[in-house]
Amino acid sequence: MHDAAIQIALAFLEGFALIISPCILPILPIILAGSLHGGKRKPLGIIIGFILAFAVFTFFARSLLQLLGFESTIIRNASLGILLLLGIIMISDYLTSLFEKATVRLSSRVSSIPYLQDTEDKGGFFNGFAFGALIGIIWTPCAGPILAAVIVQTVIQKTSFYSFLTVLSFGIGVAVPMLLIVFLGRQVMSKFSIFKSHAILLRKILGGILMIAVGYIIYSNGFAFSPTSTNTTASTTEKQNIPTHHLEDGLKRPYAAPDIAGIEAWINSKPLQLDQLKGKVVLIDFWTYSCINCVRSLPYIKDWYAKYHKEGLVVIGVHTPEFDFEKNLENVKNSVSKYGIEYPVALDNNFVTWRNFKNQFWPAHYLINKEGEVVYTHFGEGDYDITENNIRFLLGMNKALPELPEKEVETQNQTPETYLGYARVERFSSPDSMELNQSKTYHFPPELREHDWALQGDWIVKEQQITAASPNAAIKIHFNAEKVYAVMGNKNKPITVKVLLNGEQVISQKGSDVKNSSVIVNNQGLYSLIDLKRSESGVLELIATEPDLEVFTFTFGK
Repeated sequence: MHDAAIQIALAFLEGFALIISPCILPILPIILAGSLHGGKRKPLGIIIGFILAFAVFTFFARSLLQLLGFESTIIRNASLGILLLLGIIMISDYLTSLFEKATVRLSSRVSSIPYLQDTEDKGGFFNGFAFGALIGIIWTPCAGPILAAVIVQTVIQKTSFYSFLTVLSFGIGVAVPMLLIVFLGRQVMSKFSIFKSHAILLRKILGGILMIAVGYIIYSNGFAFSPTSTNTTASTTEKQNIPTHHLEDGLKRPYAAPDIAGIEAWINSKPLQLDQLKGKVVLIDFWTYSCINCVRSLPYIKDWYAKYHKEGLVVIGVHTPEFDFEKNLENVKNSVSKYGIEYPVALDNNFVTWRNFKNQFWPAHYLINKEGEVVYTHFGEGDYDITENNIRFLLGMNKALPELPEKEVETQNQTPETYLGYARVERFSSPDSMELNQSKTYHFPPELREHDWALQGDWIVKEQQITAASPNAAIKIHFNAEKVYAVMGNKNKPITVKVLLNGEQVISQKGSDVKNSSVIVNNQGLYSLIDLKRSESGVLELIATEPDLEVFTFTFGK
């Protein structure tokens, strides 16, 4: 959240700073001339068209990377590196000159475009919109490292919601001086000579701010070295029967384990502190009970605890919630009992310990040696044999492990986890526009593309979840996976939800929580809906028999 706020604020400064770009200043008279002719709404059309041209360009950059399937962590690391490079370019006169020579060619052709020279045009809003959009397209390459920086910041955002706010903030930053120009005319144009005379200094200051912001993000969260993103199954090839004469894939630079702090409650234990556990080997498991990837890793962690606790292994499950309902102590206690967890579990509801460890993933494992140093980390599922061998090595058990069963590999085209609340919504395909925090009637589209989802009936779209507002409200998702799960809840009463697969009742393909092609949602948690025995494409439909059903997310796996 802090990183997103920094990116959004920085985008505003970058938008405002575009006015000082050397190749932009000559275009301002063209915009001024275009706004002085035509109807009263033409200037507003120019500004809206101009901003939307930028917005489409930046969103296209982010969507293209998502469509190509690039790992979010790789994008994040590369983006931080690019932002640092752009900051260096903006500080250096020589590098800025080279960058501008490479991007300014298009702006030099502005005068040859007849439409831009038609200053006698008497059009209204839509004519101004087209005029502004064309200016925006031409302005794009000449914005140089400033525009490149905001595009990278849009790409780096974790959700489309914050990405939208970044672009919106950038557009507002651009619009402030532009609105002054089109409405107040040449009086303001003369004032911008101040910016022109100090353009080099302002550019360098912005470059420095950019580098400081990137440095803060790296300091706060670090580069994410694992390619496993939040709640994503890591495909892995297990190494068999590895002798434990060394620490496998250990950190090159072990560091003192951060404090376990800000814990609201402990389950299965009195409060623990790491400095009291010197001489023990400690495994920290960041998890949350509605995360299917976390649930799939629990049998391994429970097995390690059972086998090695008497040998000196301490396991601490740090429960850090993804959704608000996961903060409830009774809900966590019920899940601990349901999954048969006997080791200590700490409720990190305010993400204090999460931030202390600079963690970013569910599940995440931190292995701490007897001296209190973090020496090995693993994010996501997989590599269980490596983690166990490292536990044995740190405990001084040098005998090799027996063979572990071969692990399944994730399907490449598997549908990604799908969040339904507006804060993280993606791939929503109902033909109706989404209304926030109020009831609206939605309709299914004629066809649903793979990985997309849609609503029918009355629903309320909230920040973290969608809530059925009438009986028989339905949701469909076109998935590709072997198993389908949903995080669902209710409001103080059990709700029966009908489960259909490809329009028919679910019989042999049912998940463990489905009976008679229905699931009873009697608490807030993870429900197993579909088990196809192999990865296939299908359309899942859930129909709430009464209002108040809450659906948070769909997750998938093998």
